Amino acid sequence: MIDDERRADLIAALRAADAVRFGEFELSHGGTSDYYVDKYRFETDPDCLGLVADAFADRLAEPDAKLAGVALGAVPLVAVTADRLGRPYVIARKQAKEYGTGNRIEGRLADGEQVVVLEDIATTGQSAVDAVDALREAGAVVDRVLVVVDREEGATELLADHDVELESLLTASELLADRDRES
Repeated sequence: MIDDERRADLIAALRAADAVRFGEFELSHGGTSDYYVDKYRFETDPDCLGLVADAFADRLAEPDAKLAGVALGAVPLVAVTADRLGRPYVIARKQAKEYGTGNRIEGRLADGEQVVVLEDIATTGQSAVDAVDALREAGAVVDRVLVVVDREEGATELLADHDVELESLLTASELLADRDRES
């Protein structure tokens, strides 16, 4: 977990970027929700993106671990975080491209290399599992996923079933804690 001051700053930045929305939303896995965390709002806001990258960088104690971003949503996150740390990164696609190189993993990845996956929002965790599977098939060792917001809807458990630990900068409970006071 991140410290209270950084958590408060990150929540304030997400709200200032208008990334937390309320209403009726369909989620990528087909379910619905009365709130939505818009990754494109916080990933295109330089202040918010910088706070996320700094928080991720602080959590990456493994000096030799390569970073991986889940395409498309986590690419800005991994790019800025990798820049902050001076580390290379790879991008994990859901499926191989049907043109060009046809790769599922973009970037250089050595067999047996330790990789930490960065992700934007975790709901069920399936997109993170897909990325982990692709990286493992390419020879990487992956046991950790860092996410900006865990919606607390099963991602932790699904990833644990695949021997991967999910760590979040924020949980939905933390992000929504002041919701009633602001309404």
